[in-house]
Amino acid sequence: MPENGTHIITLDNGYHLWTHTDGIGDIQLLTLHGGPGGNHEYYENFYQKLAPMGVQVSMYDQLGSWYSDQPDFSKPENKRFLSYDYYLDEVEEVRQKLGLDNFYLIGQSWGGALTMLYALKYGQHLKGAIISSMVDNIDEYVVNINKIRETALAPEAVAYMKDCEERNDLDNERYQSYVDILNAGYVDLKQPTAIRHLVSTMATPVYNDFQGNNEFVITGKLKSWDIRDQIQNIKVPTLLTFGEHETMPLPTAERMAQQVPHARLVTTPNGGHHHMIDNAPVYFDHLSQFIKDVETGNFND
Repeated sequence: MPENGTHIITLDNGYHLWTHTDGIGDIQLLTLHGGPGGNHEYYENFYQKLAPMGVQVSMYDQLGSWYSDQPDFSKPENKRFLSYDYYLDEVEEVRQKLGLDNFYLIGQSWGGALTMLYALKYGQHLKGAIISSMVDNIDEYVVNINKIRETALAPEAVAYMKDCEERNDLDNERYQSYVDILNAGYVDLKQPTAIRHLVSTMATPVYNDFQGNNEFVITGKLKSWDIRDQIQNIKVPTLLTFGEHETMPLPTAERMAQQVPHARLVTTPNGGHHHMIDNAPVYFDHLSQFIKDVETGNFND
């Protein structure tokens, strides 16, 4: 069981990760942030929200992210870190170094992809998996985000975005203004001040390599994300939690809930991609109920 407080762990590759543990209890929860290249900050209140259940929460920033070491990914020798396999096995190394076992793993967005992969490869260590706002393939996501922007924006705005994407002119001010509108409507509905910074904390080399310029165009490694033929092999109790007004397609989530053998799907009204912030009471009710049901042997998928 980890000690409470902030601890810097040294990976076998020599780099260092920031970790922080809070809470008192025998139930262990490890958090995986999104991005790729985001950080842990939207998990900082989880130990307080889950305190009545006796949950100890451990957070960490993945390699390249704000509080952890940030290698120069432009160097050829560091390209090896920019892979699914690296970040998956990093989760397992963190688990070992924190002394976790028979624990819950929660991942949001990109972290949800890692949670699926971890449950498939290292599921023997898990008591339960929570996949927050992530689907098992990118193709259905792309269909959904294209539908979203055609609904949310005027036709000329959509045409302008597509033209910019064809010309790879994604940083211009007008294009980014449309991205801001979409983010406010489907990603961060509350636009929380608590996790804002004077400078961007996004690890852009990691984000750009996997995702691209923004949430609404996929140009990186995530273009090939597709484990539809594997999710039936996730054997642990699984909570699928999605916002009802977000970027991820809910029909895909419904299909996943049918394919994962022991899965429960819950949705959060008035919640976007970060529905743990947009509608925290409902989100934490769902999360608490899932943990309670697994702990008491009353989980029904």
